[in-house]
Amino acid sequence: MSPTTTVRADAAVIALVGVAHATSHLFHLLLPPLFPLLMPDFGFGYTEAGFLMTVFFAISGVGQAFAGILVDRYGARRVLMAGVSLLAVSGLALAAATNYAMLVLAVALAGMGNAVFHPADFSLLNKKVSPARLGHAFSVHGLSGNLGWALGAAISGTALAWAGWRGAGVAAALVALASVTALQLARPLLDDDRPKVGAGATAHGPVFGFLGVPAIWLAFVFFFLITAAFGGLQSFSVPVLGGIYGVSAAVAVAALTGYLLGSAAGMVVGGFVAVKVHAHDRAVGGALVGAAVFAAVLASGLPPAWSVLPLMVGIGIGVGLAGPSRDMLVRRVATESLPGGKESPAFGRVYGFVYSGLDVGLALGPLAFGMLLDAGGRDGVLPGVAVLQVLAVLTVLAMGRRVARAG
Repeated sequence: MSPTTTVRADAAVIALVGVAHATSHLFHLLLPPLFPLLMPDFGFGYTEAGFLMTVFFAISGVGQAFAGILVDRYGARRVLMAGVSLLAVSGLALAAATNYAMLVLAVALAGMGNAVFHPADFSLLNKKVSPARLGHAFSVHGLSGNLGWALGAAISGTALAWAGWRGAGVAAALVALASVTALQLARPLLDDDRPKVGAGATAHGPVFGFLGVPAIWLAFVFFFLITAAFGGLQSFSVPVLGGIYGVSAAVAVAALTGYLLGSAAGMVVGGFVAVKVHAHDRAVGGALVGAAVFAAVLASGLPPAWSVLPLMVGIGIGVGLAGPSRDMLVRRVATESLPGGKESPAFGRVYGFVYSGLDVGLALGPLAFGMLLDAGGRDGVLPGVAVLQVLAVLTVLAMGRRVARAG
């Protein structure tokens, strides 16, 4: 195979996996903007609205670990196509809903579909993309998720203005159907089907044997900590910044947007860092220390109000920079911490389990920070974000030491 062909094949795989990842993130932000329409139509309140998102993240979080086992047993492409298909069905279920129970069903289907993406996506990228371009592949993967959030918000916003919430469900289903069609057409490029093996084992040994590896648990805790911080910041930065610095809601939203854009820019640069730097734990730690410093400065309330935007951008850049190196470190966990991992890495199981920490953090982080706000602890949110980031740094450095020792 010529270098040009390899580049083209790598680019095609990265693009296809990115489209699938964007589709999953579309469904993250499809429902919440529709609550103002759904709540009066179905007669439920904020508690029931919050329960819908709890169902989504709980099913997705638990499902990721099991999806990883399926990826290792049956192949990532098959599992990925099943997940995207479930998202399409969930969009149609939303469009057809006539009561609250049907909304719960639609959200449960979306959670099941969303569960497959991290184990399937990262398995395909690790197996199908040249190692020299993996850092860039992980960078694009993260960026595609941000684009999916934007698309989900755009579909919901359009529905609020013109089409209604049923139209939003249909539009999301059509996007998912287009995505699964692209995956089917690209089957020869993505095919990694595996023969079925016994129920008590996978091609990589006992199904749950990886749970005895400390580095995998450290990776899970790391993802929980970093996403709990992100979830709190994303959910409550607008009221917190307004309360501390007296800025308007529009300015606070602009600062949150700056954070998201800074994170996207950091991911692009982080892809080059991940390719060049072998000490991925230190790269992640350094980036997150920078983000924590910006968060601590912002939490102090001492800077002038105009600095809120650049400080939020700085936090986002640090978090984004860490992303590709973080994913490369998890790859090392799969290949260097498990017995026989270098010969036959259990990418599905490892990525599935450790990335379930993302859903746990997103489910519990906003809940904890929301309780803090209800108790009058507004000034504790930003320090809490900084503390979680510092704990994440300590965790990732410990994980790096474990991986190096195993390697």
